Amino acid sequence: MRAALTRRQPDLTVLTDYVHKSHNLSAILRSCEAVGVLEAHIVSPERSLYLHHTSSAGAKKWLSVDRHRSVEDAVGHLRARGFAILAAHPAPGARDYRDVDYTLPTALTMGAELHGLSDEALALADAHITIPMMGMVGSLNVSVASAILLFEAMRQRAAAGMYDTCRIPAPEFEERLFAWAYPKLARRMRDEGRPYPTLDEDGQIVRE
Repeated sequence: MRAALTRRQPDLTVLTDYVHKSHNLSAILRSCEAVGVLEAHIVSPERSLYLHHTSSAGAKKWLSVDRHRSVEDAVGHLRARGFAILAAHPAPGARDYRDVDYTLPTALTMGAELHGLSDEALALADAHITIPMMGMVGSLNVSVASAILLFEAMRQRAAAGMYDTCRIPAPEFEERLFAWAYPKLARRMRDEGRPYPTLDEDGQIVRE
């Protein structure tokens, strides 16, 4: 757990814009977890959108998911934290996804299967990126497209050494580690407003 948390990338994320099919959303979160995304962001009309355990491979246990009422709220939140907003959209003038620098703080905005990104999401983006197609189809499944973009980001970040040292502040690291190791106890302590106890090197609670 310590090793996985040490590799987490606090400045790489995915924002889904009304991706309402739970198996697609779950698969996206699975890819996020695989490349070390710390938290993902969701704009959804369904507050309690169900996540498939099988499709996500349990990723929701290790990945924070922030829900937003609108894409405007989500983009405003991310931009205030210094993220560049990249919209995955196969339109004329969109940049090849391989020509983007993902070592910078990056939020990948992905749209739903049928309609793609909303007009609001496209207008709010800093740039549009696309995955070149050589066949007759015009686009990929949203979860497949997300995985391609995320693994390119991981490739660039690994080459730049961004997985080699912990990039999460120490207090936050210890809090997240405790929540990973003791999820039920952490939930109860949060509800009671109590601070988490310290863990030793073996992950055991230090009783003071």
